[in-house]
Amino acid sequence: MTEQATETVTVTVLGPANASTARVLEPGDLDAALRVLARDPVTNAFVASRVRAAGLDPWRLGGEMWGWFERGELVSMCYSGANLMLIGAGEEAVRSFAERARRQGRRCSSIVGPAGPTAMLWALLEPHWGPAREIRSCQPVMATSEPSERVAPDPFVRRVRREEIDVVLPACVRMFTEEVGVSPLAGDGGLLYRARVAELITTGRAFARIEDGDQVLFKAEIGAVTDRVCQIQGVWVPPEHRGKGLARAGMAAVLEYALREVAPVASLYVNDFNLPARAAYRAVGFEEVGTFMSVLF
Repeated sequence: MTEQATETVTVTVLGPANASTARVLEPGDLDAALRVLARDPVTNAFVASRVRAAGLDPWRLGGEMWGWFERGELVSMCYSGANLMLIGAGEEAVRSFAERARRQGRRCSSIVGPAGPTAMLWALLEPHWGPAREIRSCQPVMATSEPSERVAPDPFVRRVRREEIDVVLPACVRMFTEEVGVSPLAGDGGLLYRARVAELITTGRAFARIEDGDQVLFKAEIGAVTDRVCQIQGVWVPPEHRGKGLARAGMAAVLEYALREVAPVASLYVNDFNLPARAAYRAVGFEEVGTFMSVLF
C-alpha cells in the first residue's frame, strides 16, 4: 500500500462570542464522535458501525472524518470515503464541509445522507464536481423495533452458508446492478464486492431462500450494525418471482433474526419510486422516520 498525502486544513469562523472550527478528526476525538453519532442512531447507523469497528484512523476507517466544532465542542461531522456522508450538519457546517470537499476534488462514488443537508451540500458542489449520473432526492428511511404481526416469516429463509457464496453472488450482483445502475464487477473484476459478500456470509448476516440447490428466490443482508440499530440492505427477489409475497415473508423472517440476535431496532432506506418495496416494508411493520437523498456518480 502506498502512502497518500493528506492536506491538513483548519477552517475557523469567528463570531461575536465563539469560534467555529472544522478539521480532520483524530483518534483522540473518538468519544466525542460517538456522542454525535448516538444522537440519531437510525440515521447514522452506517457511519456509526464503521467508527465503532475501526475508530477514526483514516486507513482503518476507509476515509477521513471531518468535524465541525462550536465553542470547542464537536457538534457535527462528515465522513469522506467511498461515500460522502453528513452527520448532524447545520448550514454553517455544510458550507465548511462543501469547501473542503471542493478543494480536495471528488473521491467518492456517491453522496448519501439526510435529504435537506445533502441537497444543500450538492448544490454547493455541483458547479465544481459536474453533473451527477443520477440523483435520488427522496429515499424514505424506515425503522421498527417489533417483529411482524401481520406477515408470517418465511420458514425457508435462512442464513447463507459459507459454501453457498457462488450460489448467492450472482443474485447479489443482479441486485446491485439493478439498484445502483452499474455492475459491482467493474474495475477490479468484482474482487472487493465478493470479499464484502463473503464477510456478510461469514458473520451470519446474509439470508436467502434457496430452492433446488442453486435458485435464489429471496435474499437480504444485515449490513451496518451497532448496539442500538442494524440496517437491512440488499433486499431482492428475481423479477420473474415478484408479486408472489416472497419479499414480505422473507423480510418478516430477516426482521425476526435481526431483532432477536443483532439489535433492538432494524432500519433500512428505500427509493420513493419503489412502491412495491415500500408496501412490503410497511406490511411487516416498518414505519417512515426520515428521508435520505443520494447523489450517484
